[in-house]
Amino acid sequence: MALAQSSSSSSSSSSSSSALSASPSAKPADQAVDQSNPAARPRVARIEEGGSAVTLEVSEPLFEVAAALNACGYDADLDKSAPVRAEVRAEMNEALAASETARASRDALCAYVAQHHLADAGLDVGQYVSLSLYLSPPPELTPNVDQAELPPQATQVVNVLPLLRTFADEIQLHIIWVRHRAEYEALVAGVHEPMVKTILGTNLYLHQPVSIYDGRRFLVLLEPMLSPNLTNARIYGTDYIIVTSPDHSTGDSVHLDQIRHIYLHYVVEPLVYSRGTAMERIQPMLRGVQDAPLEFFYKSDVVALMTECLIKAIEAHMYVIAAPKPAKPSGKDRSEVDLYAAAMDLYDRQTALERLKQVDLDEQQGWVLTGYFYQTLQQMGKNGDGLREEIAPMIYGMDVDRERRHAGEIVFAKEGAADPLHPHTAPRTIAGMDLAELDLMKGNTADATEISEKAMADPKGDHGRAQYVLARIALMQKEPEEAMKGFADTLALSKDPRTLAWSHIYRGRLYDSMDPPDREHAVVEYKAALAARDSRPDTKAAAESGIAKPFALPQRANQPPADNDKDFDPTGKAEKDSYKPPPPPK
Repeated sequence: MALAQSSSSSSSSSSSSSALSASPSAKPADQAVDQSNPAARPRVARIEEGGSAVTLEVSEPLFEVAAALNACGYDADLDKSAPVRAEVRAEMNEALAASETARASRDALCAYVAQHHLADAGLDVGQYVSLSLYLSPPPELTPNVDQAELPPQATQVVNVLPLLRTFADEIQLHIIWVRHRAEYEALVAGVHEPMVKTILGTNLYLHQPVSIYDGRRFLVLLEPMLSPNLTNARIYGTDYIIVTSPDHSTGDSVHLDQIRHIYLHYVVEPLVYSRGTAMERIQPMLRGVQDAPLEFFYKSDVVALMTECLIKAIEAHMYVIAAPKPAKPSGKDRSEVDLYAAAMDLYDRQTALERLKQVDLDEQQGWVLTGYFYQTLQQMGKNGDGLREEIAPMIYGMDVDRERRHAGEIVFAKEGAADPLHPHTAPRTIAGMDLAELDLMKGNTADATEISEKAMADPKGDHGRAQYVLARIALMQKEPEEAMKGFADTLALSKDPRTLAWSHIYRGRLYDSMDPPDREHAVVEYKAALAARDSRPDTKAAAESGIAKPFALPQRANQPPADNDKDFDPTGKAEKDSYKPPPPPK
């Protein structure tokens, strides 16, 4: 299937795109909005009605941010970059040399960048990438959402914008963009075909149809002013965004494996999260990865762990060895056919062996369910069904005890591989509020309380997260008034989108559980949770469920149902689990 390519001719347009299907005429970018939350969607992720859900684009706000970083000494992998990067830098230098006021604006901008420098190169650049996704086109370069709705990374550097606007105006950065627009379009055209093959090849393997926009979007942004070795991936609500830079090579100029990895998150995550009822049974798998070189995020969230393992298994099945595939003979000569069959048999055996090695490597890095999913995916191939049909048997049919024993036999590597969605892969000691979260997951409220209270007493402690843990402990101890106050305090102290969203959700559930229920205030809280911009699907599902119908606790032994006993819970466990804390924030 070929892709339809489109490019706006307007000089004020912020992006051009290449989409995964021909699309009819659409509204302008500033009118094509997410119907569920139009204000909260980044401009580059505004949707063309009837258009493709998978697009390849460039963005002028991203270009201006990246160019400014280059002007301030960002030279990472300059020798590997596409030629346009050096050309833009040369033109900026020429403009700076000709104007003292331009140099002054550059110096002020670079002083700000230096003051907000982060030791991790990926996170340092990533905070500016996050901000650029929410900017209106030049010359305004202003956030298109309220500052409170910006991602946490972006809020750290949002005050760079006045300095950026002055710098861009002084060196006429928009004119430089227009002058090199054709080169950007050529880079898009060069990435277009290999990206199409990657996405469609993945769809074919998963039996996943190519669909138009249905409320979710996968977006690839090209920006050659950034390092070709740096990939930034973001999940904002239902938008999966990956920012990558082409290099100067004659082959594939971008990391297609990383694009496919984020695309698999886009495809797989909704399928896994929709099976939330099975997660409690699989929870013991977390015990088997506590010594693995994984981020705490994966050690505390079995859904995230399982999702990543399934993605790793899919990637192993799609792994292609470096050796060229034997060419099929054009004739019907028996000897040639036999030689071809023998060569293909050897090729297939080598491929299978390398794929199994990849599975072993993934498991050594902590993805302990990769082998299980690899085997079940083989069965999917034999059945001829797609992942959507096979995902339920994979999850519900898992022998958790067997897989946990298998995890216990794995000798883990000392370091894990990098992940563009979670750049901190080096293992770290679980301490502080991470330890409190882990204690709370185990039901150890005493230790979780002690750690949280120490954090509250520490002037430098994470007060927002500590208050959030204390509020959930109050819920589990059936102290609704204390919990309601605790979540209100959390909202005042925390800036983390997930913590804010779930504090609103818990407050909504508490309002729904009052006698009599306060449905009006509950709905307000659920809507506030959606506006908090947490990217995880479980947050959106919980908030939308609360808006659709009132939250109801499972009935206890002294309150049997009037008609039947299908919801009867004599142990009270279901009621306790209904307030089970979600996984800690990333």
